[in-house]
Amino acid sequence: MNPIDPLNPHPDAWRSDPTIPESAPVPETPAETAPTAGQPLVEAAAPVSYSPAPEAPSEWQRQTWGAPPASTPEAWFEVPVAPVTPPPPPRRRGSGVGVIIATAVLAAVLASGGTYVAIRASGALDRPAAAISVGTTTGTNVTQPITIDEQSATISAAAKVGPAVVRIVTAGTDPNDATATSGIGSGVIFDSNGWILTNHHVVADTNSLTVQLKDGRQFPGKIYGIDTLTDLAVVKVDATGLPTAPLGDSGVIKVGELAIAIGSPLGTYSNSVTAGIVSATGRSIDTDTGTINNLIQTDAAINPGNSGGPLVDALGDVIGINTAVATNAQGIGFSIPIDIAKPIMQQAIAGQPLARPWIGIRYETIDLQLKQQLNLPLAQGALVNGGTDASGANQPGVVAGSPADKAGVKNNDIVTSIEGIAIDGEHPLDAVLTQFAPGRTVTLAINRAGKTLDLQLTLGTRPTNP
Repeated sequence: MNPIDPLNPHPDAWRSDPTIPESAPVPETPAETAPTAGQPLVEAAAPVSYSPAPEAPSEWQRQTWGAPPASTPEAWFEVPVAPVTPPPPPRRRGSGVGVIIATAVLAAVLASGGTYVAIRASGALDRPAAAISVGTTTGTNVTQPITIDEQSATISAAAKVGPAVVRIVTAGTDPNDATATSGIGSGVIFDSNGWILTNHHVVADTNSLTVQLKDGRQFPGKIYGIDTLTDLAVVKVDATGLPTAPLGDSGVIKVGELAIAIGSPLGTYSNSVTAGIVSATGRSIDTDTGTINNLIQTDAAINPGNSGGPLVDALGDVIGINTAVATNAQGIGFSIPIDIAKPIMQQAIAGQPLARPWIGIRYETIDLQLKQQLNLPLAQGALVNGGTDASGANQPGVVAGSPADKAGVKNNDIVTSIEGIAIDGEHPLDAVLTQFAPGRTVTLAINRAGKTLDLQLTLGTRPTNP
């Protein structure tokens, strides 16, 4: 696995990589046609310049360019229609207005029928409406860029979330040599009464911190609590009426959709906005503080100082908290899904200590490869299995005295569901557990040697270092 470092909020040297746009092609002037040999020369009239008559823009061009509606289509667009012979005048006396109107209506119907035939013959009526996409459209000697919605979505999202993104300046002491330290990171206000979500590594080992808003206001802050499951922390400032960022649903995001990162890269460029896509979901990385699972991978530019800032979707809703970047690659950053953060955010607002549920097992998420390798009866679920810790010591699959031990879970059991929620690759056990509070009794469905068991388990509180 490639080494992954958290986004340490210390500025580093940076490089620029300018690109030079290519010039647009210049339309060529059509060559003149020479007279055919043997043809008599005809005395020409006074020379005049020629240029093709301008064509009326099509409907999608008018929508894109903002031009006024075109006039009646040119004659070339119509199908020739036989002339209509007007009926003989009536013998009775009176006005001919009715006859004239009827004739005009008949001619209009026949002409419109010809237009329909032409459009139908071209296949235009059989094609679905074209979606706007990245690129250009080429007409007669014209290359016109197409305006896409992503740009306006990025602008709107930045305006919507930007005021709630803060810069966090910290001062502390290095626990190794007792020297003074300082750092800069980011955060996002999720409640107007001064509640801020950020990364744990942004505020770890700090003696004081200052929260700076986009509008220039500054507040001293304090760490309310840290998350024992992920690299998250909650900071509180004494203020009310603060701007907040709307929260999205990270459980429904799709690979390839727009992703926007906002923060203070290098600790200097506050409220910087970068855009990319969601590259993948369900990623796991190893950091200096341990393994973090179920992350969102994005290629939106994330740099030191972006830590704790929001990852936003096209609607301007927060879907993640930026936490780390691959130091030996470009365009590989990671964010903690906002759905994982929501439980501790709710606990903070309620004035409760931050706590995560814990059952006390070590496990592997089963996939087809693991099923075949170990000859397992199921292709999905969580296999209770021991392993080695960071020091290389062997560890049991079930922690002694843990809630799982008390409920009767055994090594090599397969946890198939919790409270009826299936455990699989898209819904791993630790992600499902975050939906429940410590102290709640849940039903674990277990497959043991091919037999299904239901065990009642009371969730414990996850220790800082489980």
